[in-house]
Amino acid sequence: MACSLIVGLGRSGVGAARLLHAQGHHVVVLERDDGPEQQSKAKQLRTQGIQTELGCPLEFSSFQRWLDQIEQVVISPGIPWDHPTLMQLRDHGVTVRGEMAVAWQALQHCPWIGITGTNGKTTVTHLLHHVLNQAGLHAPMAGNVGHSAAELGLQCMDPAQTKPDWIVMEMSSYQIESANEVRPTIGIWTTLTPDHLERHGSMDAYRDIKQGLLQRSEHVVLNADDADLKSRQADWPDAQWVSSAQTRPESSSLELWINENDLVCSNKGALFAANALAMPGEHNRQNMLLVTAAALQAGLGAIAIERGLRSFPGVPHRLENLGSIHGMHVFNDSKATNYDAAAVALQAVPGPIALLAGGLSKQGDASGWLQLLHDRVCSIALFGSDREVLRDLIRRSGYTGNVISHPTMADAVTAAIAQGKNEKASSLLLSPACASFDQYKDFEARGNHFRDIIQQHSQNQST
Repeated sequence: MACSLIVGLGRSGVGAARLLHAQGHHVVVLERDDGPEQQSKAKQLRTQGIQTELGCPLEFSSFQRWLDQIEQVVISPGIPWDHPTLMQLRDHGVTVRGEMAVAWQALQHCPWIGITGTNGKTTVTHLLHHVLNQAGLHAPMAGNVGHSAAELGLQCMDPAQTKPDWIVMEMSSYQIESANEVRPTIGIWTTLTPDHLERHGSMDAYRDIKQGLLQRSEHVVLNADDADLKSRQADWPDAQWVSSAQTRPESSSLELWINENDLVCSNKGALFAANALAMPGEHNRQNMLLVTAAALQAGLGAIAIERGLRSFPGVPHRLENLGSIHGMHVFNDSKATNYDAAAVALQAVPGPIALLAGGLSKQGDASGWLQLLHDRVCSIALFGSDREVLRDLIRRSGYTGNVISHPTMADAVTAAIAQGKNEKASSLLLSPACASFDQYKDFEARGNHFRDIIQQHSQNQST
């Protein structure tokens, strides 16, 4: 019997397994670990009739017993597309696909809005999802946020469920490279700066992956304020460009801009005030314009878009406002897992800033981030496995403010609050500039922990 092999018991693996099983495929899930969490997930899948094998490393030997029966091997985004075992499987004629490709098969009857970019894509995804739904459309979001793409596909198989008017899908480079089938009706590209180079090898390879999604999109929306995208404007003659930096359009290719009266404008005239979105930072004005362009393409009018923007509550872990402590505004920016994303936060919040940073450091150009430390940060508290790497980097840059280091974030927060109080900081900002995997499952877990720590400090302050 032909079977679909799913690699891993993560969110996307479980979603793909359940979706394919519901479609009538014989599914086998292979998981390398055999701990309590994996055993619990395996038990749940087995009760649903899905065969699950634990203790199966990602090695060719784990697949050999099924080799003559494999219909496809489905991988999660966390597995490199060029993993040696996947290469061996392809050499034996096995089809290897990502979970996003499985979801596309189930959901391609609905129009997709595919959103990608180094930074900004999560905010754009949440904001566009909110604007469309506030206007009365059914527009679920999935992918890199919310449901896994396959989980959404499974939900949509239920005849009692309303068919989506639009699917708002956040797509990372990992998800795009393993799903060449995906062809969005609307594609949005927010930004491009160096990231994930340890996986993709070069900036050109990273760019090509994201570019592929946009090339397969029917309508393309691009950020004219991103230097890399703007430098390749000639490659996108039919794209819709937006800019928060230009008060008048340089060319007819500019779809939306913000004029000198702070109004969002199109070629048909002013649409609404640019302060309709309350989130701080120039980057969020760019995000607002990208969302507006897509919402207009989806058929919404300016009044409905403005109403959605004004009612948007913000994105957890992305400059999330946690109130104040000792007179400092507190922001949770755990989503900032690289230098460029962290630099955006440093520009957006009120200064001077008491900064919390650290975790698992990434490759990338830190020069812009370091300059902002000099310009806007009065004190720095570091934590996590690579805190000394960051400390050396910061000190070599000539930063003269107070820099302290603690193994855990809890201790670093206590120190950062004391530092910020002494320095009369306006903001206390968690913007790690690092991945979270040294101490946390993901950036959400890191941000949730920060929120809990701040809540505890606030309670102590009020007693």
